[in-house]
Formats: sequence, structure tokens, C-alpha cells
Amino acid sequence: MHNSESPVILGVGNALVDIVTPIEQEDLLRQLGFQKGSMNLVDFSLLQKINQLTAGLKKELASGGSTANTMHGLAHLGVKCGFFGKVGKDELGDIFRNDLHESGVIPSLLEGENATGRAIALISPDSERTFATYLGAAIELSASDLQDKLFKGYQYMHLEGYLVQNHDLVRACVKFAQRNGLKIALDLASFNVVEANRDFLLEILEKGIDIVFANEDEARAISHQEPCDALHFLGDKCRIAVVKLGKDGSLVKCDGKVYQAEAFGDERVDTTGAGDLFASGFLYGLINNYPLDLCARIGSVLAGHVIRIAGARLPEAYWDEIRNDLKSIGVEI
Repeated sequence: MHNSESPVILGVGNALVDIVTPIEQEDLLRQLGFQKGSMNLVDFSLLQKINQLTAGLKKELASGGSTANTMHGLAHLGVKCGFFGKVGKDELGDIFRNDLHESGVIPSLLEGENATGRAIALISPDSERTFATYLGAAIELSASDLQDKLFKGYQYMHLEGYLVQNHDLVRACVKFAQRNGLKIALDLASFNVVEANRDFLLEILEKGIDIVFANEDEARAISHQEPCDALHFLGDKCRIAVVKLGKDGSLVKCDGKVYQAEAFGDERVDTTGAGDLFASGFLYGLINNYPLDLCARIGSVLAGHVIRIAGARLPEAYWDEIRNDLKSIGVEI
């Protein structure tokens, strides 16, 4: 197990508070013009419309954003990590900051002019999630906010694909990370974000991304190929390519060799956070120099647990069970 006192992974991402909202009828998605399973950026007026349409529904709040979820998982596995992002001067910003502290993640949070961003996860009856994301202060994060000292001491930087709409910021993150000797992981995040930024993503993958994570839809969107061929497409562009296949497990390609790992568990309540927690497990294995198929299997265990609950954050009580499940595959946390 990795036990360094120095921080290991810096996460850079959108600082968002997740508002998890189960919906009874998918007609609500049609009313909003959302494609089921997509991630949709919304402005303040559409945010208000969503609030009206979901006013009577049960909601759960938790600090979120893809990268923050991944850092939260890593911290629970004993990895020292940090998070860099931007929040508003408001109650949701305080919720986000306090949650990082309580999770053991080192916060490097700037304050923006807009309200703290939020990601409304609309959960269909079949457990598929559709996101409406109001970025707020998160989108104010810019290349000019980066400094070398932010990256000092870290070995890895983890970027979420939702940032790629800000091309200058992502280019600058890659430049700073490389200059300071960090390996770079990128999670592609959402198929419609990939489609809208495909050329830029291809450019950035070839500029020095070391590890890329994609689910089936994202892999198709970037490669225009089916998942197995997409794995080779991505594996030709960066050292480690991971394609997640849901209930069929995952595929990894590194240095010309392909590895496979099966999924873990079959109970499925809500897929929110499955990819984020998979990345936590995979990166944990990588930091500890485990074989890549075992890295993917650790990712599967974490993802298999988070899809059993609503939302992207595993309650404290779950982590003992996760450690037991990891022990059963030979991993001692």
C-alpha cells in the first residue's frame, strides 16, 4: 500500500455540488430537451426551469464533480491527494470546501464571481443518469490561475473531460504538469462533450496524456469505432488506455499488450460516479505498481459498490465492505 507523506495525485476539475434527483417519468427529460444519459450544460434560466419541474421530488446534496469524486475515493484508499478548482462565495462553496477537508483531500480552491456550480443528476427508473450542469464559478477557472507551486510535490495530475471545453486551461494544465514531472490522467467524462471537442481531445491525447479513461459511448465518440477497436485507437495515442464496458468489465491497453477485468457485482441503483470511482481504484493500483488487470479489477470493485447507491459518494459505512472485497482479490488497504 502507498504510504507516502507527500501528496501523490492532484485533481483539477469543476468544483460542483451534486444534486441527485430520482425522476418517475422520463417525459421530464423530453420537456427539458435532454437526451437520456447525456451531460447538458445549462444557463441560469434553464436551471430555474429544472428547479420548478423537480420542485416536489426528493433531492440529496453532496459535493461532487468528476475529479473531486475520484479524489474522494483515492483519499479513502489512503492516497494523499489534492483538488484544484473554483467555487462561489456562498453556502454551496462552503459545503464543497468542508467536504474536501473531511474526506482528507487537500483543497486548493479559488473564489469566483458567480454562484458555486452544481450538477443536477436526474436518475431515470432504470438507473441511467442524465446531467444538467450549471458551471457557475467553476467555469471561471482559467489558464492564468495556474502556477508552478500548485503542481510541486505531486506525481500525477488527474483531469476530467468536462474541462475540455476550456481549451486554453487544459493545454496549460498539461504544460504545467509536464514541466513539473507529473504523469497525466484524463477521464473523457461524457460522449456529447467528446463529440463537441473531438479534434481538441485528439490533439491533447497526442501531446502527452499518459492514461486515458473512456466508457463505451465516449470511446465510440472519439474513435468512431466499436469499443475493442477504440481501445487500440486510444492505446496508440497514450501509454495506458482504459475502456470501461459496464457489466462486461473493462479493457486496458499498455505498450501493445491488452488486459481484461470483469465487472464486480450486479446490483444497479444509479450509475452516477461509477466511472469516477473506477478511476480511483485504477489509479490506486497504478501508484502501487500492481499489474494492470488488477488495477482495473480494483476499479471494478469501487464502481460496483457506488452503483448500489444513489449519488456518487460512498457513505463511510461502505468502505469497510470495500476493503474486505479488495482483500478477497489480494489487495490490502
